[in-house]
Amino acid sequence: MLGILMKTTALIFAVFAASLIASPTLAQAKPTAQEIARWEREASTVTITRDNWGIAHVHGKTDADAVFGMEYAQAEDDFHRVEVNYIQALGWEAQAEGESAIYDDLRMQLFVDEAALKSEYAGSPLWLKKLMNAFADGLNFYLYKHPDVKPLVITHFEPWMAVAFSEGSIGGDIYDVNVKRLGEFYGNPPSASASSAALVDSLVQPPAEPGGSNGIAISASNSADHHALLYINPHVSFYFRAELQTSSDEGLDAYGAVTWGQFFVYQGFNPTAGWMHTSSGVENVEQFLETVSQKNGRYYYRYGTRELPMRQRSITIDYKTAGGMAHKTFTAYFTQHGPIIGRIGDKWVSIDLMQQPIRALTQDFTRMKAKDYAAFRTTMELHTNSSNNTIFADSEGHIAYWHSDWIPRRSDAFDWTKPVDGSNPATAYHGLLTLEQTPHLLDPADGWLYNSNNWPWSAAGPDSPKRADFPKYVDRGREESARGYHGVRLLEGHRDWTPKSLIAAGYDSYLPAFATMTPVLLRAYDALPSSDPLKSKLADQIKVLRDWDYRWGGNSIATSLAVSWGDNIFHSVSGAAREDGISPEDYVVHRATPAQLLGSLAAASDRLAADFGTWQTPWGKINRFQRLDDSIDHPHFDDSKPSIPIPFTSSVWGSLAAYGSRPYPNTKRWYGTVGNSFICLVDFGPEVHAWAVTTGGESGNPASPHFDDQAERYASGNLREVYFYPSQLKGHTEREYHPGS
Repeated sequence: MLGILMKTTALIFAVFAASLIASPTLAQAKPTAQEIARWEREASTVTITRDNWGIAHVHGKTDADAVFGMEYAQAEDDFHRVEVNYIQALGWEAQAEGESAIYDDLRMQLFVDEAALKSEYAGSPLWLKKLMNAFADGLNFYLYKHPDVKPLVITHFEPWMAVAFSEGSIGGDIYDVNVKRLGEFYGNPPSASASSAALVDSLVQPPAEPGGSNGIAISASNSADHHALLYINPHVSFYFRAELQTSSDEGLDAYGAVTWGQFFVYQGFNPTAGWMHTSSGVENVEQFLETVSQKNGRYYYRYGTRELPMRQRSITIDYKTAGGMAHKTFTAYFTQHGPIIGRIGDKWVSIDLMQQPIRALTQDFTRMKAKDYAAFRTTMELHTNSSNNTIFADSEGHIAYWHSDWIPRRSDAFDWTKPVDGSNPATAYHGLLTLEQTPHLLDPADGWLYNSNNWPWSAAGPDSPKRADFPKYVDRGREESARGYHGVRLLEGHRDWTPKSLIAAGYDSYLPAFATMTPVLLRAYDALPSSDPLKSKLADQIKVLRDWDYRWGGNSIATSLAVSWGDNIFHSVSGAAREDGISPEDYVVHRATPAQLLGSLAAASDRLAADFGTWQTPWGKINRFQRLDDSIDHPHFDDSKPSIPIPFTSSVWGSLAAYGSRPYPNTKRWYGTVGNSFICLVDFGPEVHAWAVTTGGESGNPASPHFDDQAERYASGNLREVYFYPSQLKGHTEREYHPGS
């Protein structure tokens, strides 16, 4: 999933080039006096209070005023990331990147049509239209007040653009479309830089960081103070979301993580309820094999006994060249299932995925105002949270779990993990599963809920949903993950949770993957004859691993050795594991040969010695946090510049605190770009109380004190207090102002 995850935030900008040519449809225009007067009027109703961590607490008279302030504050913190998210969501990457992004744009524009977006906006309810108007006004007012900021593409935001970006998660459904296959069908995409690829491939790379996040809920019956507790811990690319609070005189008051540029808190809480989204293993993005024929210059596809005409739409992609903007036009094809995205043999492949942006925005915004379980469940009835599961807690002590709420009802006779025959009417959808028909839980007897990127069948220990009670397609049939085992191990049988103990659990150092794999390595070593050269070469390394308690730590030599060995052995067996349909971990335990196991340990030792002078190097000297710039896809790291140790590891090994790091072509040390990106513990007492930390800091400006001021807390798990109420902000306020002042 890392390819999907990284691509979601990845626009390949080598420099912040002021010379980039704006979209011809969005040429920069001087705002009118009426626009400026409207913006100033809106700004006068909004107050932004920055606390001493630089986090914005936005208050407006109306919800729309609060949205205006949210967008302005986000643009202050990192306009680049705001714009990039909309460039990508609209399918305009090639206007910034050039020809290499044409097929990425085509993928988006198969689903995102500007005329349709404008129509959706025009037909939206008045209250939502006001929010979208305020969204555009807040960003345009920022650009008006900051003429030194040079947008890459979007010099003027329009309200309808919000319709294109209603998915707050990373790696949404559209990323199931393979760009390479798409390019092969619609044309030949430019090849990637061979020299760059070769440079990266010359290194043994760590396994891809698993997608998904940690969500834990503790019921009032299972906490020491009889308050429900919620642990919010998304694992995404670093700096993918802002942290802020938004409130209004119309009842809005929410705090948490906001995907840059959106006007809703994606993972967070209000005074009486909180929510956390985790990646779902649901099988709800389906591909269909279409039987296609051509008659009189037109394409048809078979459905039952009928031949139905393909719908066609012309899509023009604008892309940057050295000589100015150029254009490439495609004829895109659509069946009743969705757009054609490739070919397998003589069959065309179409895809069906959830496309309900107005309903999605409605669910996104109204969940922030849901004060209790009943109100939150009502928002789930909108059925647009397609790619995520939800963990919930409220001040009445309730905790709940919902699987993806958008699951088409269909025949369980088909293997939906593979393309199915689109000509067979038996593959048709029959509405959606209700919430009762999907895996869900309310107040399980054990008093806890957990979900990450694992299956739902262990979400509450013995009280978990039972796989046999649901269609096979509600989950892809994945095995339990190392992180899933870890979470259940911590939560089962534990009583009287406190905020402090739950925060500590989120940083628990146990690595279950190595607890499973290392004994196999030790047995392989013990079986070696004394004459084997590896017997003496690896004797000290084996002793370190034999004495290890399978816990990460900054001073741990065993962690360095185990992670380096794990990377090597996974690299060796991943292809065979894929062919056998099992995880690399299971392959190591059950099928890896002694030569593979011990050879990988020898190679890992040699690599550590070559890179750091000795294999006996503590993990904290290898695994580092560094933030030198705000680039999205190509962060720069430098071993000669300051960095701090990170004691935890990738969640591949079952670490709940995740840090997906690797060496770069110009480094020996490992630096992270994905994993724990926001952590928040919420205590739903008589007044809500919360603690949080954001990777690095709130600001994307390297000159800001808030660029990396949370890094030490992030590394140590020392969460800071959240200033949710105005009384908490007293004495912790950096500045208070109206947007533009």
